[in-house]
Amino acid sequence: MNQKPVLDEKSMSSQLQSHHELEEELKNIKSILSVAQVVVSSLDLDEVLQNILFSAMSLIDVPAGSIALYDRVRNEVDIQVHFGFSDKFISKSYWRVKPGGLTHTILNEGKIFVINDTHDAPYFNNPLALNEGIRSLIAIPLKIQDSIIGILYLDDFVPRKFAESKLHLLSIVTSFATMSIDNARMHEQMRLQASTDGLTGLYNHRQFVELFDREMSRAKRFRVPLSLLMIDVDRFKLFNDKYGHPVGDEVLIQVARLIRDTVREVDLSFRYGGEEFIALLPETDLASARPVAERIRRIIEENAVASISVVPNMPVTVSIGVASYPRNGTSCETLLKAVDDLMYQAKSQGRNLVVHPPKK
Repeated sequence: MNQKPVLDEKSMSSQLQSHHELEEELKNIKSILSVAQVVVSSLDLDEVLQNILFSAMSLIDVPAGSIALYDRVRNEVDIQVHFGFSDKFISKSYWRVKPGGLTHTILNEGKIFVINDTHDAPYFNNPLALNEGIRSLIAIPLKIQDSIIGILYLDDFVPRKFAESKLHLLSIVTSFATMSIDNARMHEQMRLQASTDGLTGLYNHRQFVELFDREMSRAKRFRVPLSLLMIDVDRFKLFNDKYGHPVGDEVLIQVARLIRDTVREVDLSFRYGGEEFIALLPETDLASARPVAERIRRIIEENAVASISVVPNMPVTVSIGVASYPRNGTSCETLLKAVDDLMYQAKSQGRNLVVHPPKK
């Protein structure tokens, strides 16, 4: 009569351990797949970075973290997303990489960096971080091939020893994360290329149509003014015909830069077409828009010629029309026609002028 083999205690323990290890491995695989799904679910860079940060924080179970992107040319890192820190700590969102510092070490070594207790790490001497109370951290370089594009920081406010298995998982997850960041950045570049003018970097005509419609709808909804400046480079054909298209291009680049630098951050600047530019000024009435237009005209007259070395004796000037909603037009079409007519009045009256509707 055959008897079933009896497992001794040691064999049973070994099988249980194998079973536990298998369950743990399956759990880890599920975690990786879950995080991978989240981080590749968007092409918006901000959303991708948020997804990566919160997924990594959940995986390691830490209360704070951040992602800083690395600019190799400027040798700076810039925090893009963060969670769990005080306003004072995040007020300095970027810093230059200094030799011998923690960031330099992470970038130089290119591998996961762990501090179990910052009080035992002499190189951890950032006053802001010390005052914040950070006691342990993990820093993971985000690498595409051999190039580091950023650093993922995971922080805790108590000393702790991070499990090797979790660190291994984190290294796998960050591989997905880096690919997602790279895809999002390429998508952002393509989006910008589609919406901006290749020569001047300002928004293009197509983007003007879209944003003008949006701002007009907003102005109507909230009953706020909206002003439009149409800016035309005077005698532009002469630059191209007499000195060639490279000089004409340089004129456009310099005029675009001066417009962008003169208006507010909330204002929108466009290359409307050829040598024509438009500045869209939200929540700005005619009385406030007129001095902005005059300032643009004066700054271009005083500065553009000096920057074009091959044409030292030929000044660059612009003619500008100014119109506002609702005073000069109550739709995109009527306001655009009004400002276009005013700009042509400026040209017909001698150029290098700002023309606006008469004061009521």
